[in-house]
Formats: sequence, structure tokens, C-alpha cells
Amino acid sequence: MPAVTIPYVPRHVAPPTTTEDLEWADLPIVDISKARTPEGRAELAPQMHDAMRTHGFLYIVNHGLTQAQNDRIFDIADVPFTQVPEEEKLKYTSSIKDSGSYRGYKFRQLWAIEGQVHDQIEHYQFFEQEKHPDALQPLLPEIHAFAAHNHYNVLIPILQLLARGMDLPEDTFVNVHGYDSTSGYTRFMKYWPRTEEEESKTKSVWLKGHTDIGTITILWSQPISALQVMSPDGKWRWVRHVDNALVINIGDSMEMLTGGYYKATIHRVIQPPADQRNLERLTVFYFTMAKDDTKLVPFTESPKLQKEGVKRRIDDEHAPTMGEWRKGIIRSYGFTKLQRRDDKIEEEVVNGILVKHYN
Repeated sequence: MPAVTIPYVPRHVAPPTTTEDLEWADLPIVDISKARTPEGRAELAPQMHDAMRTHGFLYIVNHGLTQAQNDRIFDIADVPFTQVPEEEKLKYTSSIKDSGSYRGYKFRQLWAIEGQVHDQIEHYQFFEQEKHPDALQPLLPEIHAFAAHNHYNVLIPILQLLARGMDLPEDTFVNVHGYDSTSGYTRFMKYWPRTEEEESKTKSVWLKGHTDIGTITILWSQPISALQVMSPDGKWRWVRHVDNALVINIGDSMEMLTGGYYKATIHRVIQPPADQRNLERLTVFYFTMAKDDTKLVPFTESPKLQKEGVKRRIDDEHAPTMGEWRKGIIRSYGFTKLQRRDDKIEEEVVNGILVKHYN
């Protein structure tokens, strides 16, 4: 039987990890391969529960892709930025503020970070759109397969474990997640180095401290250190790179669906350490959302939630649907003038819900 030929793409050579002495976050590691059986999920559920209740961030290993397959995804992830002419990119972008969608390209310097300084982030997101740049066309089967792997082999076990942690039926959170163009987004993102003047004006912050829109964020670990998580003691700590691991965190929507039992975790992106400072930072995400018509109200039938007490961000009557929340945040982020509460926190209100940004 002839070997399957995969399309050629230029090799993305990953840079070495930092040698700087950084204060690393001590995040738990979960072996997701054990979640393939009911017995394995019973074993993992307490680990997932404790990790997400304590840290809100964790690593997942043994997720089913080899290091070589991981490397191939990063090769593909670089294509939208290096193999597509600028004039062609313009055909595959939308007005984010008008559409409430990140489909296709988001260009650099769109979001206000601090004063007159804007971001240096470019990204390309799948699959709300049907058409893609020519360079991506032959790669679409691999990208679709990658999205399906994230959804079925990573997300669904996580959702099952989180439900078990609240003494809910395993399919509770799975049932409000679909596999379609509005429930899971594959995003390739590149951070470009900034000038020293920009770093000074923003105190080296590239993305302010925030929580994510959706339910679960799956980040494929990469070697350039820039991501920091706010630890339980209130300190910012760096997220260390782990080869072929995934970095997982809870988002706003899961916090609302669980009545605050699992809390969205604050994180930010800052300038990399000195030995990585002038490198482009390529990242790969799978962002997940509940179905668009899901009303973001708590599953109050959870015995643990009943014991713990429900912490709502808005009353049930006025709670937004997933679609309303997603579009509201996207239309607001980086465009709305924030109200400064103190020297660390800025605020805005989206869909009647107070949203905080940590400077």
C-alpha cells in the first residue's frame, strides 16, 4: 500500500527554552490517557477537581499525538503568517467589532493595550468561514483532524471529569457542547516583538490579565516563555514549557455554568525573558464554547454546588446565552475604554456582567 503523502510546508524550528531563573507556577499534570475507561475517569476525577479548584490551570500529557505530530501542527500554524501575501490576507478577515467574530485574520495593532500602544498579535482562526487562503487549502484536512482530536480526545474527557467532580452525570457538560463552527475554534497566533518604547509604556504587558470567554481553553505548549498565571496567593508566576503537553484553563462560561464552583483563572502575556526577547512567539489554541443557545446559568442540581453555595455573576433571568456572551466580549475587547478602579484593575460591563482587566 503506498504511503500517504502530506503537503509540504516550511519547517518551523522551535527556539530553545529560556535559561533565565524565573518563578514558575507549580501546575498539576494530568495523564489524560487514563480517561478512556470509566475506571480511569474515576481515578482522574479527584485530580482534575483539585487542580481546577486550586489553580484553574493544569498540564495534560499523553493526549494521543506524538511529538512529531505536534511539530507538524506548528509547521502548519506558521503558514498563515509566512506563506500568504498581505493582499490575500485582506480577503480573509472580518470586521471583528461589527461581527463579534474572530474568524479568519486578526491583524496587528488592532487592540489598545495602554495609552497609544496597540498589540503586536496576528492570528488566523478556523472554522466559521468556508473559504481560506490558497496556501492553507491543501492543509485543511490536517487542520480539521487536529480540531477533532482536541474536541473528542481532550475536551470531552475534561468535561466528563469536571462533571464527576461536582457529582453530576458525566455527560452534563458534554451535552451543552457541540462539535461545530461555533463551539470549538482552532486558532494559530503569532506575537511579534515590540519596541523598547512600547515595552516601557505598557510595563512589558502584551495582554492584560484577563479570563477567557469560553468554557475550556486548550493551549499547545511552546518554548517561548510569556504566559503568566495569577497563583492562588495573588502573585504572577510563569507557565513553564513542557514538551508535547497541553496547558488547560477554565473560562468565564464554565464559571457561570458551575455557579462559581470552577472559577475562571486570571492570566496574562508579558514580554519574554531576555534570552528570548527578540523572537516571534507562535502559539496554537483550541478554544471551546458551549452551544450558542446555551443559557449561562448554573447546574444547581450539583450536590457539591448546593453544599458550597452558588456564586452568580448575574441573576439567572438576565444571564446571556453563550452566543450573546461570546459576541459581546469579542466586540468589546480592545475597543472599549475601560474604567480604572485602582492601580491594578480596570473594568467594563458586557451583557450586564462586570468584566475585570488586571494591569
